[in-house]
Amino acid sequence: MMPHKVYYTLKPFVPKAMLLQYRRLWARFIRARHRHDWPICHRAGMAPSDWLGWPGEKKFALVLTHDVDTHRGVRWCRKMLEMERDLGFRSCVFFVAERYPIPDDLRDYITSHDCEVGIHGLKHDGRLYRSDAEFQARAIRIRQYLTQWKAVGFRSPSMHHRLDWLGTLGTEYDCSTFDVDPFEPQPDGMKTIFPFWVSGTGDHSGYVELPYTIPQDFTVFILLRQKGIDLWIRKLDWIAERGGMALLITHPDYMDFEDGKSSGCAVYPARYYTNFLEYIQKKYAGQYWHVLPRDIASFWKQNRERYAAVQLSTLIERQVNAPSVKTR
Repeated sequence: MMPHKVYYTLKPFVPKAMLLQYRRLWARFIRARHRHDWPICHRAGMAPSDWLGWPGEKKFALVLTHDVDTHRGVRWCRKMLEMERDLGFRSCVFFVAERYPIPDDLRDYITSHDCEVGIHGLKHDGRLYRSDAEFQARAIRIRQYLTQWKAVGFRSPSMHHRLDWLGTLGTEYDCSTFDVDPFEPQPDGMKTIFPFWVSGTGDHSGYVELPYTIPQDFTVFILLRQKGIDLWIRKLDWIAERGGMALLITHPDYMDFEDGKSSGCAVYPARYYTNFLEYIQKKYAGQYWHVLPRDIASFWKQNRERYAAVQLSTLIERQVNAPSVKTR
């Protein structure tokens, strides 16, 4: 993809339909170029050395998240949540704090139904990481929204990221990365389908990074124009086989809840999402640990501490059982 600074500079002056057509053409090139490492990068399937397994001996973890990018997404957010709740699922919704009005009752609705709210940047204008000064200025307001909304998680717009800078937000977790996604403007995948710890400057400071591991709906259905959920299923099955974390991002902005009556070329049938959830239910009933991002982050931090305790216990046991060396 073109450098993101140039992209966001030109974006306001290019018609949306023309911009989308360009991105679709470029996506076809990218897909052909990465046919051997997307959507599956085999290197990403290796479990961390300190991995002790998911709670309840579950086969894999399932995390559902949504990014609300526009007014349209706000409008259809509740409908989307009702659809997944009817199937027994729950999710985290990330809002752009200062791009559109966010009704208080919508956030209350989300949290009152045992779901989660996160921050998806301030403006979604590509400027968050332009300079350290810009980031720190916006970080002040981001922290204010985190406190006001009682949120503990963050995701950068367009998946831009500087993991060292993100640590200054004081969140429990961040979701601004992915295992592999060559379609993103900053395509440096983390090459793992597991969460990982990002250390801060203090001895015990840091946060948990949760990379998304299933291709975004915008990429699959809007850019690549897929007519079904085969890509999602293929990636999910691979993640399940390797015991990783299946983390999905969808956008109510692009879902068509009106059976083909929605205007515009950047929409896909909302039933694709429910079809995917039904597939998970049917094939993996009882095999997945389905929780919110904050739960994964809390568990991963505890897993890190448990592993350290196991290592210390093992070291002590070896020292106790080691044969003594007699001296003459």
